[in-house]
Order: sequence, then C-alpha cells, then structure tokens
Amino acid sequence: MARSAADTRKRIVDAAYGLFWRDGFVRASMEDVAARAKITKRTLYQHFRSKDDLMAVVLTLSSELAIERLNRISAHLPHKPHEMIDAVFMEMAEWASKPGWSGAGFTRVAAELADLPGHPAREIARRHKAAIEVWFGGLLQLAPVPQATERGREIAVLMEGALSLILIHRDRSYAGVAASAAKRLIESD
Repeated sequence: MARSAADTRKRIVDAAYGLFWRDGFVRASMEDVAARAKITKRTLYQHFRSKDDLMAVVLTLSSELAIERLNRISAHLPHKPHEMIDAVFMEMAEWASKPGWSGAGFTRVAAELADLPGHPAREIARRHKAAIEVWFGGLLQLAPVPQATERGREIAVLMEGALSLILIHRDRSYAGVAASAAKRLIESD
C-alpha cells in the first residue's frame, strides 16, 4: 500500500521527535531519523531540506504540545496563589521523575547549539521560554497577584533553575525549594 506524503512526513517528524529528545538534537543524525522512520535518506530529504528544517518543525510541535499541556494543567490549578505555586512545582517534580527524563528540552537544545547563536532552533526555544513566562504571569493575574507579569518572569527563572539542578543532582527536592522561593516572591508585594 502506497503511503501519502502527509503520512510519510508525520512518520519522519514522529521519529525525529523521539530521537531528538532521547539522543539530543546534535547527536541524532538524519540517518538515524530515516532508519527510525523506516524510509530512505533520500525520501527524508524530499520532505526536509536539512536537519535544521526538521529540528524547527519538531521544536515547534513540541512547544505547541507543551503549551497545550500547561493550559490543561492550569484548568485544574487551585486559585489561591500559594497553592497554585505548590501545584505547578509539584507537577514539575512529577515530570522530572519520569524514567528517561533528561531535563528541559528547550534548555537542552539551546545549550547544544550555544556556539550557533543565529540557529533557528534557538529562536524557537527562546519563544517557548517566553511563552512559559507569559503563562506564569497569566496564572498570577488570575490569582490576583500584584505585578503578575514580573513575578511570572521571576518564577520562570526559579523553575528553570530547579529543572537544571534536578537534572544535575537527580534530586527532585529542588522543586520544593523553588516553590518556597516563588511563594516568598509573591508575598513581598
């Protein structure tokens, strides 16, 4: 049975998504993607001009999925600011406990491509991290917390730091430490 171009493209994106997050964006090769998608390298390049183009599609998809997940989470969060912060950081700690968890993907890709400041994947990572700040700010506005936008940005920094330290130390208690700091931030207003 012949495959449609859309089906093949989806298989490529799905294969790349898994490989990029598992092996890293730099280490996963186009040969690896083609093999995992069960296509030839030639077919892969008929759908994507370069690995950079494929990375951009995968990262954009990943950002969309992550924001959708955050929006689903926010629908079930408590409305009291302290409880909301605890719930968000507890969710983060649970995410970090998953087998094979290897840190925040957008931070990883920016680090992997640190020597390529103009790389399109870094811009997608930047936009994603900015969306996280806006998401936190929006939650805090609903609470309501004074200076919600600024506090959202500060809490995003705490989250990023906690994720990095959880990865380094394999100790999820950093999520609780960051949550405590975030609660002090909103108390200071």
